[in-house]
Amino acid sequence: MDSPVFAGALSTDGSSARAEREVVDALRAGLGGRAPDLVLAFATHHHGSALEELGPRIARATGARALAGCTGESVVGGGREIEQSPALSLFGAILPETRVEVFQVRATQRGDAEFEFGAFPRIADRARASLLVFGEPYSFPMDAWLAHLDTTLPGVLAIGGMASGGSGPGQNLLISHEGLHEQGLLGVLIEGATEVRTVVSQGCRPVGKPWVITACNQNVVEKLGGRPALDVLMATLGELGPVDQRAFRRGPFVGLAIDAAKQVFERGDFLVRGILGLSEGEKVFAVGEHVRRGQTLQFLVRDAASAGEDLRLLMRAQGGDAAMGALLFSCNGRGSRLFTQPDHDATCVLAGLEREVPLAGFFAAGEVGPVGGRNFLHGFTASVAILRRRALETH
Repeated sequence: MDSPVFAGALSTDGSSARAEREVVDALRAGLGGRAPDLVLAFATHHHGSALEELGPRIARATGARALAGCTGESVVGGGREIEQSPALSLFGAILPETRVEVFQVRATQRGDAEFEFGAFPRIADRARASLLVFGEPYSFPMDAWLAHLDTTLPGVLAIGGMASGGSGPGQNLLISHEGLHEQGLLGVLIEGATEVRTVVSQGCRPVGKPWVITACNQNVVEKLGGRPALDVLMATLGELGPVDQRAFRRGPFVGLAIDAAKQVFERGDFLVRGILGLSEGEKVFAVGEHVRRGQTLQFLVRDAASAGEDLRLLMRAQGGDAAMGALLFSCNGRGSRLFTQPDHDATCVLAGLEREVPLAGFFAAGEVGPVGGRNFLHGFTASVAILRRRALETH
């Protein structure tokens, strides 16, 4: 079986025409002049009106059979994160024995909280299929669609993010070989001999001990271990050192165990959600996710040190020998807003893979990635897709 081939290209030229020529030439050279099965394109808003036909032009120039991408407040290319300046990043892939299909989804609201979605692409083997997804944050309820995906196609994992950089509807743009899209979701089905592995770094570390939720109502935690939930929270806070206390007060988080059967928890076993509010009278607090009785809850803190450590450890656990390309979808609250080191997340990804591979992506307004085998929309997260040749199956 032939191996996949990947290439990346980045331009920081402020001229859209020159930037486009630069990345197209570099991508074609990186692929040895062969037409890619898939091109992913990520662009900052500095390229303005040139974005209108960017997808079709790049598809024609490279011979790409499919193209998808979006705008980003910042763009990733190679080991660089380009913030607050023009950038255009391409990621090209030749994927033998792999089905690649770009699809669009629109959402129709039925009632206050119910949505209807367009059909999923046909998938022959869910165990050999993954989705790359890019959403428009003002028009598309990504969290509801991901829950629909889990119900309809269990086991099919999605990774990606919400387009960013715009401040209102119609300003965050989705890019395809057919043109520009101002609404909905743009997805890429990858099914067959190319494997997409995922890393979701939520950037938190535990404080205190894990607790079992013994009473709750939707997203309100009422009791932990039989005690009033707010009493447990305040007792945990009181036991922390001054550094952790400040971090917790700045942004209090909880981790919610996804697998009810687990007794010993590791990194990646918890879905991280913020504490939204509390009631001193009722001694309860609310979190950004529905909870269930019997679920394990862990208090967490997030800071630059824990965010960096989490990503490094998760990437190191992947082992880079088989990685051939990677995609990084990092929160637009990370980068220089969180870290003093430039290119922090991109550097961590490549260091963890222990080899130079093409890397592209963007800073998202919400990151998509699986936790515990289910798909979620996250915040302040780095979601990474690692592309590689699927191991031969033996029967």
